[in-house]
Amino acid sequence: PIDLIRKYFGEKIGLYFAWLGLYTEFLIPSSVVGIIVFLYGCITMESDIPSKEMCDQEKAFTMCPLCDKSCDYWNLSTACATARASHLFDNPATVFFSIFMALWAAMFLEQWKRLQMRLGYFWDLTGLEEEEFSNACLDLCVLQQDEKEKLTWRDRTPGYLVNVASILFMITLTFSAVFGVTVYRITTAAALSISKNESTRSNVRVTVTATAVIINLVVILILDEIYGAVAKWLTEMEVPKTEKTFEERLILKAFLLKFVNSYAPIFYVAFFKGRFVGRPGSYVYVFDGYRMEECAPGGCLMELCIQLSIIMLGKQLIQNNLFEIGIPKLKMLFRKLKDERTEKKESDSNHSKHPQQWDLDYMLEPFTGLTPEYMEMIIQFGFVTLFVASFPLAPVFALLNNVIEVRLDAKKFVSELRRPDTVREKDIGIWYNILSGIGKFSVIINAFVISVTSDFIPRLVYQYAYSQNGTMHGFINHTLSYFNVSHLKSGTQPDNSQFEHEVIFCRYKDYREPPWSPNQYEFSKQYWSVLSARLAFVILFQNLVMFLSALVDWMIPDIPKDISEQIKKEKSMLVDFFLKEEHEKLKLIESFIMRDKHRNKGETKGRRNRAASFCQFSRSQRGSFTSFSSQHTEV
Repeated sequence: PIDLIRKYFGEKIGLYFAWLGLYTEFLIPSSVVGIIVFLYGCITMESDIPSKEMCDQEKAFTMCPLCDKSCDYWNLSTACATARASHLFDNPATVFFSIFMALWAAMFLEQWKRLQMRLGYFWDLTGLEEEEFSNACLDLCVLQQDEKEKLTWRDRTPGYLVNVASILFMITLTFSAVFGVTVYRITTAAALSISKNESTRSNVRVTVTATAVIINLVVILILDEIYGAVAKWLTEMEVPKTEKTFEERLILKAFLLKFVNSYAPIFYVAFFKGRFVGRPGSYVYVFDGYRMEECAPGGCLMELCIQLSIIMLGKQLIQNNLFEIGIPKLKMLFRKLKDERTEKKESDSNHSKHPQQWDLDYMLEPFTGLTPEYMEMIIQFGFVTLFVASFPLAPVFALLNNVIEVRLDAKKFVSELRRPDTVREKDIGIWYNILSGIGKFSVIINAFVISVTSDFIPRLVYQYAYSQNGTMHGFINHTLSYFNVSHLKSGTQPDNSQFEHEVIFCRYKDYREPPWSPNQYEFSKQYWSVLSARLAFVILFQNLVMFLSALVDWMIPDIPKDISEQIKKEKSMLVDFFLKEEHEKLKLIESFIMRDKHRNKGETKGRRNRAASFCQFSRSQRGSFTSFSSQHTEV
């Protein structure tokens, strides 16, 4: 009930619930399409030729060891389950879904502009002026100085420098946390690989991935709370002039820090993991003998899906729901216990045993603003749009969360928070610009996820350039290079190899020349062909989606047709009213002039001057009133 919310809480909170309701409704079609894409992957799993080739034990590929000394050669068929699971998200339908979600984001923003215009018209929100920011410290300084001294750029420069340095430090802290988790993954994988337990060695990748993602989630939840407090402290140091400026700067700082904090681990898996591994015989080592971690045999897209799903669901379940329910109740309980102790100490005889309603209202949690509410939804919007190519079910989980979120917000605003002061706002402010930026940035991210992280482009290149019969038969063999095991560095060979046959050549995933080539282990022609195709796909995908988004923006008008016609009708009625009033005034003046015709010439001239003055005053009044009406009806 948006109108009732607006009447009770004010226009600012009414706009938030209107935006949340529209966003939740728009998640329904994206969820349906995401489920269809996922089902398409399930249906085509059995007919996927690369997965079949990878799972074929008769034509098993002998792969190079995953670590030095303790790791043995292994068959690629042991990664069959990972390859089949990767096909659920790495299939041609994900390209279509990425384009659909980019257009979905553009259409959502256009529909919100129309709904915001409609609400602004019916709620009479046009022409609002921003209110002065009431800061207690600033007001005290102004009163003491009698408004003779004002803060200059020299006074503000130290605060700005502290802001920039603090934000850079926080971003570096986030990158350090991601780097620390990466070190944990490398060292833990090396430690588990030398275990004597066979089941432990066989499940190294699953164990490391699951525990690392949980650590990332815990770090994100902790840093989010710290960054929110730091952003508020940094904004107060700047001493903004108005409340709107204060809120916008706070939102920008908090969003920048939380954006980096939430998405940095996902960016690492999507674009950096497995890119700096090297090759057998020339691996890249860190921390005195630890090899950089590689992607799974089926690619990094499956791990990206796991990372994204756990972080997204964990944030929604723990931070957005449990914290919203648990923390306010605990604070209210502590405040109630504190008040009861105070009452017992005072033991006022006049105090009623039954508390009044205003006492119960005062015991509720104070309202701290809408920034946390918007922030959690904007971060979720980023999860839904930025990496949707790797996790088509993200809109489904977002929809389920938002259905619960609306009810939790309703209960929190009505019964767990003090009633906030009503604030008139004509729009959602800077949040719209952030949404628009995320929508445009998601096009670039999804283009790189499809071209770099998934195997979509290598499959297309193989099918149309290297396949003998135009099918995907032989794709796995095409993506695996040969390595002569005698070229392994001394001390890195497997100790006490238990492999079923003697190994002369092992395979690894890369496009490099074989050991019998004159340019052995150099990048092959296939590598440069795939790289060129990937860059071409990024450019084509980005321009196509940007064009379609601009087309959607152009086709959907910002002002609904019925509202536009109503505004034109009101303007026409105002013009007719003013013309009628002016016509009656002119007729009155003409009657004065006709009455004075029979009087003396001097007196008539004086009356004409007075009539001209009255006419001029009438025109000035009409101009000011017309200006006021145009401002009032402007949308």
